[in-house]
Amino acid sequence: MTRSACLIFNPVAGQGNSDQDLATIKNLLEPELELDIQFTTEEVSGGELARKAVKNNAEMIIASGGDGTVSAVAEALVGTEIPLGAIARGTANAFVNALDIPDSIEAACQVIIEGATKKVDAGMCNGKPMILLAGIGFEADTVEDADRETKNRLGTLAYVLSGLKQLREFEKFETTIETKERVITVEANAITIANAAPSTSVLAHGTAGVIYDDGLLDITIIAAESRTNAIAISYHLLQSASNDEAAERDDIGYLRTNWVKISTNPPQKVVLDGEIIGKTPIEVECIPQGLTVLAPVEPEIQAEEKIEHLSGIKIEPK
Repeated sequence: MTRSACLIFNPVAGQGNSDQDLATIKNLLEPELELDIQFTTEEVSGGELARKAVKNNAEMIIASGGDGTVSAVAEALVGTEIPLGAIARGTANAFVNALDIPDSIEAACQVIIEGATKKVDAGMCNGKPMILLAGIGFEADTVEDADRETKNRLGTLAYVLSGLKQLREFEKFETTIETKERVITVEANAITIANAAPSTSVLAHGTAGVIYDDGLLDITIIAAESRTNAIAISYHLLQSASNDEAAERDDIGYLRTNWVKISTNPPQKVVLDGEIIGKTPIEVECIPQGLTVLAPVEPEIQAEEKIEHLSGIKIEPK
C-alpha cells in the first residue's frame, strides 16, 4: 500500500529555483509516496497548513523551506505521533543541521523514503512551542538585526556580520535563573536555552554537544567583561561545538535542567526558533520525546554542567 504524505512547500525560501526544487522533490518522492502538496503564502503559514493536515489525519508531513517553515510545521506536530520529514532550502537550515538530517534535496528525500524515525524532545517557551532554542540578549539582537534582504544576499554571513555589529554594544544585564532545585543570580551578556542546536548556533554550545533527546534543556551563560573577551568567547565556543567538547573558560557557564525561568534587569529581547517573541521574563519547559522526526539515528552523547566559577555568581537551593 502506498504511503501518503502532506508536503508543505515554501516557494520563496532560499536562493535557488523553487520550481526546479519542487520538480526534483516530486521526481524523487512520488514513486514512493502519494503527495498532497500545499504551498505557503504571505497569508497562510506552514504552521497553519500543518495544523490543517493534522486535523485531516495525515500519515506524514514534510516541510520544505527555510528554518521558519520547518520550525512552524514541527511546532504543529509536537505532541502528535505524526512523523515530520524535513527538506531544507533556507539560509541557515538550523533544524536539519541540529538533527544531522542531510541538507541536500536528494539526500533528505532519501531519508524520508527510508522511513526511519526517532523521537526528539521539544519545549514550551512562554506557552509557545520551541523546537531549537531561545536566546536572550546578544543572540536576539543579532537575529533581529539580520534582515531578510541581507540574508537572501549573503546567506549565513548575514548573521556573522550582524553579530560583529552587536559586539559594539555587548553589555551585561542582571539575571536570575530559577530551576526546580535552585536560584542562580549572575551578570550576563547572553543566555541561550537550547533543546537542539547546530554547531553554527555558537552561543548554545557551552556543554559538550546539545542533546536533543535526553529530556533536558541545555543552558549556556555568557559573561564577557569586554568586546575582546566576547570575540574570544565566540571563537572558543565555535571550536568546542565543532569538536563536541565542553567550554573551558571562566566567562562561560552551562547547566542542564528540564524547566527554567529566567528574569533580567533590565528586560531583554528574546528570540525563539529564529523569531523575536518579546522580552524577558521567560519560562521554558522540556517536552521529552515530544516530536517524531524522519532522521538518521545518531550515537548517544553525554554532557555535564559548569557554572560555579562565573564571576559574582550566587547559587541558592530552593
